[in-house]
Amino acid sequence: MPPRITPLTDPDASPSGRRLAWLASDTEGVPVGSAFLGLSGGKGRDHRAELEIAVHPAERRAGVGGALLTAALAAAREDGRRSLVARVTAGSPGEPFLAAHGFRPVLALTFARLELPGLDLAAVTEIAERPHPGYALTSWEGVVPAELAHTFADSRRAMDDMPMEDSDHGFDVWDVERVVAVAEAVLARGEALHTVAVVDRSDGSVAGFSELVVPGDGRGDAQHYGTGVLPEHRGHGLGLWMKAESIRAARLRYPELSGLLTDTADSNAYMIGINDALGYRPTHREQEYRLDL
Repeated sequence: MPPRITPLTDPDASPSGRRLAWLASDTEGVPVGSAFLGLSGGKGRDHRAELEIAVHPAERRAGVGGALLTAALAAAREDGRRSLVARVTAGSPGEPFLAAHGFRPVLALTFARLELPGLDLAAVTEIAERPHPGYALTSWEGVVPAELAHTFADSRRAMDDMPMEDSDHGFDVWDVERVVAVAEAVLARGEALHTVAVVDRSDGSVAGFSELVVPGDGRGDAQHYGTGVLPEHRGHGLGLWMKAESIRAARLRYPELSGLLTDTADSNAYMIGINDALGYRPTHREQEYRLDL
């Protein structure tokens, strides 16, 4: 008997996006799998949908994943999306499943972690305190200060050309309203958002940024949300400078924090070099797959 697929309502819809969800159950109503379809509402990324499928190991190869995929595909096409992407752990059963349904690999990512208790704080501090003529470091917690808001929003385009291979990633459109909304969403979850930025001394504008999200209790692992430098300011070591300061501040402010997590496209040699220099060590790899609709 084919599984029963039940559409669910996700309560977290917002102007920036929404998720559709489905539950697969067997003939007795026991859940055996689920699927989520992320639909970004933001200009620049409203052409693609992001898929997550999970099937109980005992129920695999019985058509559950295929039935969930069929429901998600129909919804993505109905919403006018041109591509469907999904990420799976490299070497997991998800890879042959996606390949068998016409998806192709388009982006490899390496996830890495910096162990904080054994951190050489003196070495990181030395990097963070190196002078960079023409530039200054600044930082804030939560929402960006009003005097930096406009140039900080403008600096988000630093991420537009990050190596994403053939993932059809698109681009994000940022303004002050969105920058503030993202920060407030992090705070509403009970987490802390710490941003280190580089300011161009000639005009006071933000030339780059590095964001870190810390659990509300200051324990466990924190997550890097992004580090970017505007193209016109690259070549001065600003990415390493900001990330070192972010690490130093996290270690001093949150002594019970265990580690820092980051993920980087395998083709982004520049950021991988920064992570390696600062002591991050790979934990696992993921592969993004894409299906053109």
